[in-house]
Amino acid sequence: MTQTTTDRPAGRASGAVVPVLAFAGIVVAVMQTLLVPVIKDLPQLLDTAPSNATWVLTSTLLSGAVATPIMGRLGDLYGKRRMLILSLAVMVVGALVSALTSDLLLMIAGRTLQGFAMGAIPLGIGLMRDMLPREKLGSAMALMSSSIGVGGGLALPAAALVAQHSDWHTLYYGAAGLGLLAIALTLLVVPESPMRAEGTFDLPGAIGLSAGLVLFLLPITKGSDWGWASGTTLGLFAASAVVLLLWGVMELRLKAPLVDLRTTARPAVLFTNLASIMVGVSFYVVSLVLPQLLQLPKSTGYGLGQSMVVAGLLVAPLGLTMMFTAPVYARLSAKYGPKVTLILGLLIIAIGYGAGLGLMSAAWQSLVISVLLGAGIGLAYSSLPALIVGAVPASETGAANGLNTLMRSIGTSVSSAVIGMVLANTANNVGGVEIPTMHGFRVSFLIATGAVAVGLLLALFLPGRRPSGKPQLRASSEEDAVLERAEQVLRGFRGRVLGADGSPVARAKVTLIDRRGRQAGATLSAEDGSYALTVPDRGSYVVAARATGHGPLASSATHAGDERPVDLDLSLPGETVSA
Repeated sequence: MTQTTTDRPAGRASGAVVPVLAFAGIVVAVMQTLLVPVIKDLPQLLDTAPSNATWVLTSTLLSGAVATPIMGRLGDLYGKRRMLILSLAVMVVGALVSALTSDLLLMIAGRTLQGFAMGAIPLGIGLMRDMLPREKLGSAMALMSSSIGVGGGLALPAAALVAQHSDWHTLYYGAAGLGLLAIALTLLVVPESPMRAEGTFDLPGAIGLSAGLVLFLLPITKGSDWGWASGTTLGLFAASAVVLLLWGVMELRLKAPLVDLRTTARPAVLFTNLASIMVGVSFYVVSLVLPQLLQLPKSTGYGLGQSMVVAGLLVAPLGLTMMFTAPVYARLSAKYGPKVTLILGLLIIAIGYGAGLGLMSAAWQSLVISVLLGAGIGLAYSSLPALIVGAVPASETGAANGLNTLMRSIGTSVSSAVIGMVLANTANNVGGVEIPTMHGFRVSFLIATGAVAVGLLLALFLPGRRPSGKPQLRASSEEDAVLERAEQVLRGFRGRVLGADGSPVARAKVTLIDRRGRQAGATLSAEDGSYALTVPDRGSYVVAARATGHGPLASSATHAGDERPVDLDLSLPGETVSA
């Protein structure tokens, strides 16, 4: 059984927690685009074949995909702040390894370590849920979720400037410095969450999921080199299907799985994750197309002839707009809910790519596309964690958001493979050099538009805001938050835990168990012995209390929607209570 304390916020968090966690997310995202300005030069810089040089990028992608759900679950079990710092520390080590070598194998090893930092984003979202009051949570999670785009957008011009005027290893020294700064700020500002999921880490599940993801993502990223119809590519896809199927069967049989597949199958979680893949696809297309279009020479007839740095600056508003969209999302979500903001974001992305089909003839037009897409992607990315957090128990926040971040990574991986194949198959060979064509760029934008259309269809299947039942997590005013917390108390059990002499028992563990024997909530009694537990739905529950030096008590209780005091006397046997 998985248990957790659930009274939120558990401790007072300073106003600097949100910007510090968002900064950590931005630092992690920098790793994904750090090498974009020098991609074409990697074979020469590492003295290797182009097919081998691509492993420098593929290794980071694979390790990030594997680490994201695993670190999320470890955070739920052993502390999200602790795992966040560990993720950043591994990233710093990887950056230093890459900074000190030009050997291909060592470079791949360093890049693999850097990919482990991707788990920091769902861990940051989990910390926010555990510590922040409801009225501040919406905009905070929006900023954290968007940090992956913000970091990627801001890293492009900065990395281009460094690569153009300094040794390329300087990029890694800078990344290591940012990582150390993020660790120091986290240690100084961010408190550890007291919430824990009870149980053990599912090591076989982690190995199975890792193997399945690697077998799936490897042919996606290398399919263009190996051939999409080759035996290696098809064999790896088949192997991934078998491994993931067996992994799913195993997870369903465990009491404390790495990923709770039953929770993942809920419509709110399932359709959010599927829509996340489509958002990931649409996000990466612009990152692949616009920098190339801007840097192609004007002699091609359609290239815009900009330098590496200028191209990065023109694409940077993509990330900046995503960052400034977070407070806008908070207001929209408070009024209409995260489902509506997700749909609105997808519509804006569709408009951006549709307009982009006719806005490729001048550098300033790329700026317009970047701003439009940044606003849409910012709204969409901001909505995803709110939808996930509102649909899963607190004990599964890290793992659930880790899985959602993984879905976005799968989307960007698919986007990279498909768009890379499209641009390669539509390129012109000029003097032995493959030059992307305007036709390829437009087809890429059409693919992104199609992905957004699929995402819109999936978003329509998301459950809407209900007048009653489990409340959605969203940003709201202080007054609305107070009223919402008051309504939650009326939808649960409250009472006192008493000892043998009738005196209150402080810090007794009070657990709410549903009719299937699953934990539905838990908390610790206050100094006066009082406790409060909300219930997700009406029905029968067992309220169990336990404290050091006392015998455990279990009281059956039925919740019918009204407030019912349930006092727990640890000196007496369990009694049946109706509510």
